[in-house]
Amino acid sequence: MSKLTDVPKRILIGRALRSDRLAETLLPKRIALPVFASDPLSSVAYAPGEVLLVLSIAGVSAYHFSPWIAVAVVVLMFTVVASYRQNVHAYPSGGGDYEVATTNLGSKAGLTVASALLVDYVLTVAVSISSGIENLGSAIPFVVEHKVECAVAVILLLTVMNLRGVKESGGLFAIPTYVFVAGVFIMIAWGAFRGIVLGDTMRAPTSTFEIKPEHQGLAGFALVFLLLRAFSSGCAALTGVEAISNGVPAFRKPKSKNAATTLAMMGLLAVTMFCGIIALAMVTKVRMAENPAVDLIKDGAAVGSGYVQNPVITQVAEAVFGKGTFFFLVLAAATALVLFLAANTAYNGFPVLGSILAQDRYLPRQLHTRGDRLAFSNGIVLLAGAAALLVWVYGADSTRLIQLYIVGVFVSFTLSQIGMVRHWNRLLATEKDQAKRRHMVRSRAINTFGAFFTGLVLIVVLVTKFTHGAWVALLGMVIFFGTMTAIRRHYDRVSAELAAPDEPSDDSARPSRVHSVVLVSKIHRPALRALAYAKLLRSDTLEALSVNVDPAETKALREEWERRGIDVPLKVLDSPYREITRPIIEYVKGLRKESPRDAVSVIIPEYVVGHWYEHLLHNQSALRLKGRLLFTPGIMVTSVPYQLQSSEAAKLRARRRGEWNAPGSVRRGPAHERPKEPETRK
Repeated sequence: MSKLTDVPKRILIGRALRSDRLAETLLPKRIALPVFASDPLSSVAYAPGEVLLVLSIAGVSAYHFSPWIAVAVVVLMFTVVASYRQNVHAYPSGGGDYEVATTNLGSKAGLTVASALLVDYVLTVAVSISSGIENLGSAIPFVVEHKVECAVAVILLLTVMNLRGVKESGGLFAIPTYVFVAGVFIMIAWGAFRGIVLGDTMRAPTSTFEIKPEHQGLAGFALVFLLLRAFSSGCAALTGVEAISNGVPAFRKPKSKNAATTLAMMGLLAVTMFCGIIALAMVTKVRMAENPAVDLIKDGAAVGSGYVQNPVITQVAEAVFGKGTFFFLVLAAATALVLFLAANTAYNGFPVLGSILAQDRYLPRQLHTRGDRLAFSNGIVLLAGAAALLVWVYGADSTRLIQLYIVGVFVSFTLSQIGMVRHWNRLLATEKDQAKRRHMVRSRAINTFGAFFTGLVLIVVLVTKFTHGAWVALLGMVIFFGTMTAIRRHYDRVSAELAAPDEPSDDSARPSRVHSVVLVSKIHRPALRALAYAKLLRSDTLEALSVNVDPAETKALREEWERRGIDVPLKVLDSPYREITRPIIEYVKGLRKESPRDAVSVIIPEYVVGHWYEHLLHNQSALRLKGRLLFTPGIMVTSVPYQLQSSEAAKLRARRRGEWNAPGSVRRGPAHERPKEPETRK
């Protein structure tokens, strides 16, 4: 079984790494940027489109509000980036928003932030993969026809890549991310050059379309509500900003400084690309609609259900570069790829946060341990499973999924900034140095403005998106919160029960006597070995126990017992219903009832086999019996293994695999260990 599972595992994720090699997996800034910031960088591929989709409800006339919405998103981005630069310096341990909220606002606030982030990470994977599938589907019809299957396949691929380790996956992700960023900047620069210097007229493929407004002539509160909803959709560009504060331990030293620099680089790149695409979309007259089959009008008629609405970035690239040109194809491919890789932000944030929560006993302890490649493998697999389920439920539809988005991230933004304000207040109460106080006051002002702004956006998001699907994200947060609270309560209860008391107790008291029972079905080598081991224990009482299921076999067992002269009394239990487990359980319970201060030791002989299929043929009764005895107080269970030849062969195969070296991997040994060759005089 080990051979069957170990070889594919090594092929997929590589050789196991020693714990002392953890420092080798730390990331320089050039790799950390695509690893932790691929989500906000790639969101410019769909965030501008979401703004235009919402504005299209009021028709093309509402598009002139998009630059103002872009300005509001930029101000919010810079505010959040400046606020999180304070976070990474104050809390560099990797707890991020969870640690800030827990330390300064209490455990419930911290758990609320953790629940919000976990939901947001799952949605990040689902939205990014679904959006990437839709971008790729505009060129490959097969992908559109099998959206869910393709999305799940990409999730599995990303999972395997991340299981290989953060540094290795980061190196793979860096190239397409940088190609995408470079492609967008080239598109913005070339578009500006063509429009301003050359005076060319650039038109998107949808520029001649008309939009049928769902609500014409919006004004007053209705218009304000529409603009707020468009703004909340554009805020998708901010998702993933918090991942850097959670991933500070993965940076090379100086960790906090490198993380803060990466944050600033990410914010500057993201807002420049976002504003550039919005501007080009306005110049090239891109047209988008929430229901394109009905609301997009071409030559006086609706385009119909056969029309595929391409993303804004694809339409702008076609207008600037021309369809089918080299730069158009490169940008289209890089966009689809980077949207897939944007999910990597969550693959780095979710497992780290899960590990910290597991250490605090809010999640199963298995999430705290690192896998063979020093990545938090269990967290990676859990994230992949949750995202795949969400993709399946929502049919890999990014428009439906994005309505669930950004609620969780703004909950964490707001509580984190409030926690940072508390943090600076606490430090200012004791700090006397005037220079440090001025720095703290400036930092507190940044976090105060950040808390106010993100809190305002959170209210806007909840109001404008609640009925469009945001309630599902809130429900997910409540489920996470309740589950983690229950897990912590369980661990606390178990810890209290297991705590060793200072005074003597029944657990430390020596039993009055030990009554050993050896289970036998027939006389064979395992049974004789178990009897010999039981005699070595020098129990106060020793007996062999068998269950009478077949009278002929029981009679043969008695005769063989007497013929061999075994000096251990044999007791046979009757079982009229041919059960084995229940009579033994009732018998040992009776022993405990007669002498509560005695310990009963049940000794079970077992076979050790070497093939997985042999386990199905042996030891089933012993497994059932041990499972029942575990719930019986005062009963000690001991297994006496007997190794069959197949187990010895398996052990030999394992030893050979351990000593095997690939051809060419061993030559003459390391240079410092080679024997010196005798010098020859010429």
